[in-house]
Amino acid sequence: MTNMKLAPDFIFESSWEVCNKVGGIYTVLSTRAKTLQDAMPDKVVFIGPDFWQGKENPQFIEDKKMWKSWTTKARKEGLEVRVGRWNIPGQPCVILVAFDKYFEMRDQLYGNLWDYAKVDSMNGYGDYDEANMFSYAAGLVVESFYRHSLEKTCKNVVYQAHEWMTCLGAMYIQQNVPAIATIFTTHATTIGRSIAGNNKPLYDYLWAYNGIQMSKELNVEAKHSIERETAHRVDCFTTVSDVTAQECEELMDKKCHAVLPNGFEADFVPKAAEFKRKRKIARDKIFQMANCLTGCEFSDDTLIIGTSGRYEFRNKGIDVFIEAMNRLGRDKNLQKPVLALVEVPAWVGDPREDLVERINSNEVYTTPLECPVITHWLHDMSHDNVTGMMKYNDMWNRPEDKVKLIFIPCYLDGKDGVINLSYYDTIIGKDLSVYPSYYEPWGYTPLESVAFHVPCVTTSLSGFGMWANKVKGSNSTIMDGVEVIRRTDYNYSEVADRIKETVSDYSQLTEKEVDDVRKKAKKLSDKALWKHFIKHYYEAYDIALKNRDLRVAAK
Repeated sequence: MTNMKLAPDFIFESSWEVCNKVGGIYTVLSTRAKTLQDAMPDKVVFIGPDFWQGKENPQFIEDKKMWKSWTTKARKEGLEVRVGRWNIPGQPCVILVAFDKYFEMRDQLYGNLWDYAKVDSMNGYGDYDEANMFSYAAGLVVESFYRHSLEKTCKNVVYQAHEWMTCLGAMYIQQNVPAIATIFTTHATTIGRSIAGNNKPLYDYLWAYNGIQMSKELNVEAKHSIERETAHRVDCFTTVSDVTAQECEELMDKKCHAVLPNGFEADFVPKAAEFKRKRKIARDKIFQMANCLTGCEFSDDTLIIGTSGRYEFRNKGIDVFIEAMNRLGRDKNLQKPVLALVEVPAWVGDPREDLVERINSNEVYTTPLECPVITHWLHDMSHDNVTGMMKYNDMWNRPEDKVKLIFIPCYLDGKDGVINLSYYDTIIGKDLSVYPSYYEPWGYTPLESVAFHVPCVTTSLSGFGMWANKVKGSNSTIMDGVEVIRRTDYNYSEVADRIKETVSDYSQLTEKEVDDVRKKAKKLSDKALWKHFIKHYYEAYDIALKNRDLRVAAK
């Protein structure tokens, strides 16, 4: 075996979140795409599910002339594909594939999966079938494209599958197109997320948990089974942080070949004058919304603080953020008023008509609306965790409250009906972000925050927090741009107090000190640009291609 590094001639990447903005994996792929596209123009193809047939997908630019010969052949083979480009920096090539027709083959596919890898699909439910049918369709697409366009010209082809939703396709490729090297990247293990989300202590007992046994207990047996077996069979198994690598080793009985930390791309952050303009727009909109909702006025020295991410109440630390804001309201050392935002998509209904009417009037209000804590009505208000905890803590945004907390329970896509700004155009207006996660394999939200010059608080249980400490060489504090709070299975109250103290201390900083902290936050984010992190992907490609050679030679 040669020691010379092998590099791919062509790369396929498959994910549920290609041209489908759901969570953090979308950010991983869309921000990294330009770096790969610049290095390998049109030799990187992303494959995603086609949910937009007959409708316009703003993230997808269809090009019916692209790969005309192959698309004609693919359709004759029964593949329902649309090709074009992803509407992001770099505009990489994309294949979207429909997969409904494969549901009738489900039992046969699961039988084959059992014969090949002993994957137990008997207890699959919810999104299990839908994800696997897409994954199978993606595998067929790669096989067809490879046979038609690459087999005779490209020796080193790589297929990278993201999360359990693409596992079936990865194993299909390994079985049916052995010349393609396979990489499987788990961004968060199914079983680790389930243990944490079910209020069980994950970290102190990680060494003692049996992944298979726990998957049965927590009713995620099918997802864990396909994820575990794929990890054991692909040419290169990767994850996104050291904390999740340890989790993989303990819960999936497989050591990762490589860790691929998540980077960011500077293109998403506006420069100089445009940055100031967008920051002012964001602050004005946030303050106007808050005034219309609460009837209170907000001076420009008000600290705008936010938390965001998926609605995983404990895993993302939403509970401890609310508790910290509750305690902060009683802190005698707090020098500035605080407007705290929980930006977490929930089971959202319509924007509040009474709030929208006030916003459109452009008046300043002195009386609150009914329920002055939420911007959109929810389908099930009585069982919502955020509003329930605020009610329990008697947090009603009264005029005398030094800390006002508002729940924005929708995707900030620029068309929410209330804020009407994208997430990035909103975060730029903040003074501080808080992400006190209990379970966070990497943590894009804190990285995005510092990229937009907004210092943040995170925890030692997040991959990003561990990385920030590693860069600092010791524990990173808010004066470094990122406060990394030590979090364990049991120190919830200590974390809430530390957040409260950090915000209180930050409120006492001079304008010059704040400016310095914001610069340090931005400087830290520069170290996480894809131009620095992409090398880890090339290490994974090398491992996958060399293991493919060993696998093929052994047959």
